[in-house]
Order: sequence, then C-alpha cells, then structure tokens
Amino acid sequence: MKQKLTALLPYALLLCADFYLLPLLIRDTGSAMLLLLAAMPLAAFLLAVHWGLRQGFCPLLSMAALALFLPSLPLFYNISAWVYGVFYALVVLAGTGVGRLFQGKR
Repeated sequence: MKQKLTALLPYALLLCADFYLLPLLIRDTGSAMLLLLAAMPLAAFLLAVHWGLRQGFCPLLSMAALALFLPSLPLFYNISAWVYGVFYALVVLAGTGVGRLFQGKR
C-alpha cells in the first residue's frame, strides 16, 4: 500500500495543478464552462490513463481527485459546484480503467 501512495504523489500534484491553477484562467462564464467541462476533465482523464498504464486499475486516484477538488470550491466556485467533483472522480475512474485495458499491450 505504501508503494501505491508513493506512486500517487506526482499524480496528486498534477491533479492539484489541474484543480487549482487552471481556474485562474477563468475570465467569464464562457471560459468557466470551457475549463470546467472540457479542459479540466480532459487533463484529469489523460492523467488517469497514464496512471492506469503504469499502476493498473485502482480507485485510489479517483478518491484523491474528489478529495483534492472539494477544497477548491470556496476558492473558485460556489458550493453548488460540488457535482463537478463527483464528475471528475468518475472521469478519473474511467481513465484508470482505460489505462488498465491497454496496460498489457505496451
């Protein structure tokens, strides 16, 4: 388990960059929707696919995505945006699954 947590650290840092640096680019409603519905999920999905290729399927990264997104709510959004945390957790879960599918083909 300690190896999984150690391997999780760089991915968690990249998720933090996704959830805490990208919202700084929000200027209006259009850019907010583009970031929240396209750029941030795509970055999280690609990160999760990379995790799946290296570590296999593990819901630990998905739980980390949810846990890392929720503190960003009072900083950048309002409390009604909590559903995005669930959405990102599901996107990351799907990404780890896709990465696991292609893990043996490398």
